[in-house]
Amino acid sequence: MPFDHPSAPAIDAQGLTKRYKAKPPVVALDGLDLTVARGAVHALLGPNGAGKSTTIRVLTTLTRPDAGTATVAGVDALAHPQEVRRRIGVVGQRKGFDVAATGRENLELQGAIYDLRGAELRRRVDAALERFGLTEAANRPARTYSGGMGRRLDLAMGLLHEPSVLFLDEPTTGLDPEARAQLWVEIARLAREQGITVLLTTHYLEEADELATQIAIIDRGRVVASGTSEELKRELHGDTLLVELAREPAVAAVITALAPLPVTVNGRVLRARTPDGAAALPRALAALEANGLSVSSATIARPSLDDVYLQHAGRSLREANAEVAS
Repeated sequence: MPFDHPSAPAIDAQGLTKRYKAKPPVVALDGLDLTVARGAVHALLGPNGAGKSTTIRVLTTLTRPDAGTATVAGVDALAHPQEVRRRIGVVGQRKGFDVAATGRENLELQGAIYDLRGAELRRRVDAALERFGLTEAANRPARTYSGGMGRRLDLAMGLLHEPSVLFLDEPTTGLDPEARAQLWVEIARLAREQGITVLLTTHYLEEADELATQIAIIDRGRVVASGTSEELKRELHGDTLLVELAREPAVAAVITALAPLPVTVNGRVLRARTPDGAAALPRALAALEANGLSVSSATIARPSLDDVYLQHAGRSLREANAEVAS
């Protein structure tokens, strides 16, 4: 379905705020601003609990914000939610299909919800099954599908009514690496060949790096940085030292040994930012050894998205995910 205003962004959200009643209250969105260009694959990158899913729920009209504005596919999402729903597709974190029904039956039901009937519905269902490699499994109950097949069915259902904007909430969680890579290829093809705007949430650094044309890093309900992967990395001058220790260390011992370098510790792996990696690495290795911390390997690397997250959020994405998990 076309946009009402061809020059307008696909998504424009300003000042979104959402609080949930709890003790203490939970601030899910804290004045979030987000603009997504038409035809982009735009990733919201952040740990679980950062506000990514709440952002998706607001933009897909499932939740009203306490404050702020949101326009999706040229339509005011707060004033005209029904019209927004006709223009978007949504694939959530959990299965969106009936496991007792066949793949074909799930697609036919999805089409009926959007008033597709007769020959047009059959044409779209057949095309979707073929596009996502599900034709041979079309008449099998969806409970027999593998994880990758199930996500492809979810994606086919979300696209059946030909939306302008597709929302994907953690689309590859739980998939094996091969199925995840296959889904990346399909998502990129949708944007490239059909001009569909895709907004996806992820806490996988490699997913955002590989797939997204634009990235918004979200932390504690706010977008703290945005741009292409390369633009975000170029903001960080210098190098990253990656050091693997022989044994998992006490964090305080590492910080003391490498002061004043900013350091993050993830198990046995240390990351430190420095203006000149070649000069800093020998000194860092000597300091670790002098403090009884044996080194297994060490490399100098270009800044990564995890370094970008660390710069803007004050902790690495892996640390933030670990905080949520604990």
